[in-house]
Amino acid sequence: MSGPDSDDDRTFKDLNVVGMLHKFWEQKQVKGVMMETENLVVYESIPSPSPPYMCYVTLPGGSCFGNLKYCYSKAEARRDAARIALMNSTFNELPCRRITPEFISHSVKEAASTTSGNISDASDPGTSIGAYCLMLELNTGRTMLEFQEIMTVFQLLHWNGTLKAFREMRCSRQDVIHYYSQQRLDERTRSHMALDWLQKEQKFSGLLSQELQLAVKELAEARRTGRELRFYKEKREILSLALSHANAEDLESYHSEEMSWREETEFEYYAQEGLCLEESVTDPSEHGQFHSQGSDEESVE
Repeated sequence: MSGPDSDDDRTFKDLNVVGMLHKFWEQKQVKGVMMETENLVVYESIPSPSPPYMCYVTLPGGSCFGNLKYCYSKAEARRDAARIALMNSTFNELPCRRITPEFISHSVKEAASTTSGNISDASDPGTSIGAYCLMLELNTGRTMLEFQEIMTVFQLLHWNGTLKAFREMRCSRQDVIHYYSQQRLDERTRSHMALDWLQKEQKFSGLLSQELQLAVKELAEARRTGRELRFYKEKREILSLALSHANAEDLESYHSEEMSWREETEFEYYAQEGLCLEESVTDPSEHGQFHSQGSDEESVE
């Protein structure tokens, strides 16, 4: 556990790792002409009256990382989060982190060997292995961080029960993959997922609080191991949003908008045959671990 004036902390002060991270992404955005450089990297400090302090940093595209160390100040937590994000950003630039035909072949074989799938299923999107292979092929040329950003959408759809609903409608995995590979997480999507959880709360009182406690615990555990955090953080935010509206009046006001949204996003699948992606999404972190350093033990309270 590092003290407030440790040599390690002074080293990162001298390096100005926050500035280095911003410069890294500024240079990438200028090359790609993707967005304004002023708000490239977004920091979120978690309110706390005393240490340990926690901070999350969100990169362009949505990838999120947090501090590993037990931090005695908000500034220290910010620097440590930037350090982890910078390490992963630079590591992500290595050739081995880009999706190529060779990478796809290796990943599919590894997935087949660690699941009940068969390598011969790779050409059939109706199978779990085939769905995973298709997702990789659709993202050929992208980096693992970019792929993780897309995978987060499918992880949330699976967690939220949307993929199960598509399966029950007998829509094809291939169509679902193609459609949602083009979608991005936004406030509208979060609101509708929050509505789904509000409806579950009506059936099972207390479910939201239990799920939120679990999500907070999972986020803390993932942060302490240096993992990419967006999936866990989105779960926490969606459940928090749902819990903040957990009363009859708010729930009633959501229903009309929810029906129009479902018609808009699901109508094209009604005539489809086959199975949806349920239980077929493979966590890419299992086959391409994010680079991080060991963490000091710290309290999650």
